Amino acid sequence: MAVPSVPATAATALEQAMFAFVDAYNQAWEAAAGEHGLSTAHACVLGRVETRRSMGELAEELRCDASNITQIVARLEARELVHREPNPEDRRSRQIVRTPSGDDLYGEFEQSFEFPRAAAANLTEAEREQLTALLQKAMRG
Repeated sequence: MAVPSVPATAATALEQAMFAFVDAYNQAWEAAAGEHGLSTAHACVLGRVETRRSMGELAEELRCDASNITQIVARLEARELVHREPNPEDRRSRQIVRTPSGDDLYGEFEQSFEFPRAAAANLTEAEREQLTALLQKAMRG
């Protein structure tokens, strides 16, 4: 179950709307992952290994401990969704790569994760462009 990110008191209507959006996104991500037998963390890692990634890169990108990534990768590996390969630049290290089965499953997951498309469909093209520009501007801060 996703933990709501809404604080006890949001100061503005904008904050409340942002928290509601994040919560709805997280709940939809969790539901889509569950439909495919994945945890939210497994779906996240599986998506990030579309291209080769080291354990350290994954841990840094996801802002978590490397031991968590190791456990997640081991579970995905047991399901034959990813495998570890030697890093061509440094044979002492390994990189995580999605298998064809992992590609297929993640493609199915992406199709079932409709929240962003459904939310965007409620907006006109001009509103989508405006929202995109505003979110990009807000994230530059």
